[in-house]
Amino acid sequence: MYIPASTDRCLLTKDIMKNGSARAFGAFLSFVLVSCGNVRAQTATPNQTDSNRRGEVAATAQADTSQNHAQVDPTYIIGNDDLLSISVWKEPDLSKQIPVRSDGRISLPLVGEVQATGRTPPELEQEIAAKLKNYITAPQVTVIVQQINSQKFNVLGQVNKPGAYSLTAGTTIVDAIAIAGGFRDFAKKKSIYVLRQSQNVGEIRLPFNYENFLKGKDPAQNVQLKPHDTVVVP
Repeated sequence: MYIPASTDRCLLTKDIMKNGSARAFGAFLSFVLVSCGNVRAQTATPNQTDSNRRGEVAATAQADTSQNHAQVDPTYIIGNDDLLSISVWKEPDLSKQIPVRSDGRISLPLVGEVQATGRTPPELEQEIAAKLKNYITAPQVTVIVQQINSQKFNVLGQVNKPGAYSLTAGTTIVDAIAIAGGFRDFAKKKSIYVLRQSQNVGEIRLPFNYENFLKGKDPAQNVQLKPHDTVVVP
């Protein structure tokens, strides 16, 4: 017995009862029960899918948050032109990204002018929090160095993109060469060196043999770069 979905079930029930067709009535009840089950299944599927999607979005957001809050070493000394991310808990109007000016200072609402250059992120957090105590109860301040622009290193010679680059924590000689686009065809990979300024002895030269490094010989020669180092590829 075929019953269209648009059929008025109340009218159909009265007609079946009037005609006394028990078999038809049974078929009708079976149809209704099956239809209700299908509706529930169809309704549950999107909800379940939405729940799964919300879980995936939440997990992605948590991962992104972890990446965005990967703070620079707390002992890092802030410098001019560094980009800072300053967050005050439950105070979105006071949370912002702000670059350190050439005079070494930053300006924040309610706080005013603050010296940033020459300080570590925790030290800057403490001063901002102290100034906010006049307006906020127990302010919680977080300072993250979002981008290091004050500390740079140079790569010169037979590389594809010689120039000055921002120095991030842990950058080595090999990292610097990769950042500069790798070697040109006639680079002398055995004769690379780093020029470094030393307060005690002036300029020093640190040799680096790239081919030996690839062979696993003397891995310690791949030193981490310091601000103002110059990698020279003859």
